[in-house]
Amino acid sequence: MNGKFVAYYRVSTAQQGKSGLGLEAQQSAVKGYLNGGNWELVGDFTEVESGKRKNRPQLNAALALCKKHKATLVIAKLDRLARNLHFISGLMEAHINFVAVDMPTANRLTVHILAAVAEEEARAISARTKAALASAKERGIRLGANGAVLSVQNRQEAEKRAEDLKAVVGTLQAAGFDTVRSLAQELNKRGIQTAQNRKWHATSVHRLLKRLAA
Repeated sequence: MNGKFVAYYRVSTAQQGKSGLGLEAQQSAVKGYLNGGNWELVGDFTEVESGKRKNRPQLNAALALCKKHKATLVIAKLDRLARNLHFISGLMEAHINFVAVDMPTANRLTVHILAAVAEEEARAISARTKAALASAKERGIRLGANGAVLSVQNRQEAEKRAEDLKAVVGTLQAAGFDTVRSLAQELNKRGIQTAQNRKWHATSVHRLLKRLAA
């Protein structure tokens, strides 16, 4: 191997960046590729960033160094750059040579095809995830703030709590606490908490009444 090179490594999370998980494998792959010959590694850069983001300062710095030294950008795998076809195309049009260790003999057409396949795969995964979450919501499965499905244990605890409070709720309703807001206020006043040990609100009381009705 001859010439000047700039190495670029990317990990998707801060935890991977701190632990070296994934990073060491990339460094080992690049080191193995450059083993032997008259070459010079003029710089190396590590990015902690999602592959979907285009604005990456470490990559920009690596590309600037490549231009300055007329060096080749070397990466462990093509997906360490991005899963975005337009981004790959723009990089190639900038006349910066780059090589992916996992496909060192790939030509421009090969790189375009592989980048397009990677982009489509990422799009398909996203579409399947959204469809699965939508289906779960239609079946009545409650979703968390980030779209995560709440555990069966949480639902069971809520159902058990509703059963335990059946008599209390009946007594309160008979005493005139017949709105979700007034029920929430009285339950909180009496120190009665939800299954998750939280205060009652109109929405949580509404869910409680639905469980009791079911």
